[in-house]
Amino acid sequence: MQLGLIAGNGRFPFLALEGARRLGHEVTIVAIKGETHPGLTAVAANSPVAQVHWVSLGQLGKCIAILRRAGVTRAVMAGQVKHTKIFTDIRPDFTAMKMLGRLKTRNTDAVISVVADVLLEHGIELEDSTAFLRPLLAGSGVLTRRRPSVEERADLDFGYGMADAIAGLDIGQTVVVKDQAVVAVEAMEGTDAVIERAGALAGSGTSIIKVAKPSQDMRFDVPVVGLPTLVAMAKVGASVLSIDAERTLILDGEQFVREADDCGLTVVGRAYRRCDSD
Repeated sequence: MQLGLIAGNGRFPFLALEGARRLGHEVTIVAIKGETHPGLTAVAANSPVAQVHWVSLGQLGKCIAILRRAGVTRAVMAGQVKHTKIFTDIRPDFTAMKMLGRLKTRNTDAVISVVADVLLEHGIELEDSTAFLRPLLAGSGVLTRRRPSVEERADLDFGYGMADAIAGLDIGQTVVVKDQAVVAVEAMEGTDAVIERAGALAGSGTSIIKVAKPSQDMRFDVPVVGLPTLVAMAKVGASVLSIDAERTLILDGEQFVREADDCGLTVVGRAYRRCDSD
């Protein structure tokens, strides 16, 4: 079956392509200039069933036309687009202008939800972006050799409510806590940047809490961590990372846990609490 892959930044699109291929899908890739890694073209060229088409941010009509010409009726979004680009780099085409006209706010959920609606109106249904990457979803419990100390566990318990609140408001997905005080809250800058900012404010010994939204739509904006997250933590002396089990992708899989162990870091998968609406 022909599958569409709308590719953002990072390694997520590469892994989604690999997973789709493994399941025998033919893949049409729409890559975003200035966001998607150029190496995706070379990776796709190694397969006779994957084609890459480059569009500028805001060319929603061109994206839809590419997918429809390829006979795509199902697509996934993999990889983020830097949120700050909605203020600088977007040059909307006619389809995107109409889409933007529907928005009451320009936060992540609002923008991508409307994009999903427009795609569906053109016969293209967005699916769970982790569909091909189930083994990379975080498990629950302590994932590393080192367990959180009593003080670190207190920081996590304190921070979960804060993190869930900002995620529910679609502000960000990460808070940084130390000594049961919120040091930094993520907005548009991304997880690694907020970790670095917290280190500058509070020094070493911070705890990083990254959560899914209370009603996380697994089609887009799924929480992601990888080796760069550990590098950012080690740089500022952060000691603990908590992520939501079943709702967070660990892009580097077992290597991520090995590297965390080598750095003496603690990684915890908070058990996912299902809602009645799930």
